[in-house]
Amino acid sequence: MRRAVLALALVLACGPVAALSLPDWLSFGGQAQEPAGPPRPVVTDIVADRGPDARWIPGVVVARTQVQLGFQTLGRMVERPVDLGDRVAAGDLLARLSTDDLAATTRAARAALDAAEVQDRTAQATLERTQALAARNVAPGAQLEQARQAASAARAAVEQARSELLRAEDAEGFARMTAPFAGVISAVFEAPGAVVGAGAPVIQLSAQDSPEVVIDLPEQALIGLEPGAGFTVWHRSDPQAGVTARLDRIDPVADSATRTRRLYLTLPPEAPFRLGALVRARFGTADAPSLSLPAEALVAGDDGPFVWRVTREGGAARVDPAPVEAAAPFRGRVSITRGLNAGDEVVIRGVKSLAPGQPVGRRLQP
Repeated sequence: MRRAVLALALVLACGPVAALSLPDWLSFGGQAQEPAGPPRPVVTDIVADRGPDARWIPGVVVARTQVQLGFQTLGRMVERPVDLGDRVAAGDLLARLSTDDLAATTRAARAALDAAEVQDRTAQATLERTQALAARNVAPGAQLEQARQAASAARAAVEQARSELLRAEDAEGFARMTAPFAGVISAVFEAPGAVVGAGAPVIQLSAQDSPEVVIDLPEQALIGLEPGAGFTVWHRSDPQAGVTARLDRIDPVADSATRTRRLYLTLPPEAPFRLGALVRARFGTADAPSLSLPAEALVAGDDGPFVWRVTREGGAARVDPAPVEAAAPFRGRVSITRGLNAGDEVVIRGVKSLAPGQPVGRRLQP
């Protein structure tokens, strides 16, 4: 009993707080936390115009004005003084048909016209005599009507024979094929000695005043492209000598086999490319570079797509959202049309786990 009273006295002497406190080794709070580690590094890409190293599309240099020429009549081609690659002027002779059969047809048509004119004169003389006899009541009215019909038929036969002669003379003139404009022979389909039909292609003539490049792109790569967009065209052997070309038009219908649409890029007159040359083309020019990023850098936001742009000041860096306008992804990359400048650093990995103003560490190569 005495021991219990002493223990109670000791508790009252220490006070209620001391009685409820725990030893230091049992304390669970109030201790300072360990210092946080450095900001995490980020995988980023530097926005820049990649020049000839960017994704390019193969193309072919063609002429904007290009026609396939043929004869307007059937015949055997006896002469073709031009060959593939020759330059010709307007009015130059390109090919000629044999005129033996055509000349014979013309002579026959002329003879038929002469015979028809004789028949016409005879019919007119008969009509005049019949009219004179009918005026004296010697010839019956039926004979006069018959003479009039014969004269009308003879006059119609003359007109028909004259038309046949004009057709034969035109056909004889069609035996000569001349260049409708200055250009270069870009294709040859028939050789001398061949019998060609009316309208069959013999020669292809291409003008050289307006060269252009044709390329093929899928539908998703055309989003954001408008007439007048700039492209850089160069030859594989000289990638540094790029020429600026402008988008002129796009085929309205996709190719049934490849499902691509053809683009026509107008070249400047001084472009150092020959017709038929294989070239490479990419979107963007030196004055208006094409900026692109990996498709995974884009983040879909409520107000449109954006990217995380890194701002570095001294040894500190942070990320902030940058709204952008971009075309549809093509081959894993997207073209940025607005919102970024060359030299900007953009995060391309882990974009879902960032927050505005979040500190980041050093840059890692993708």
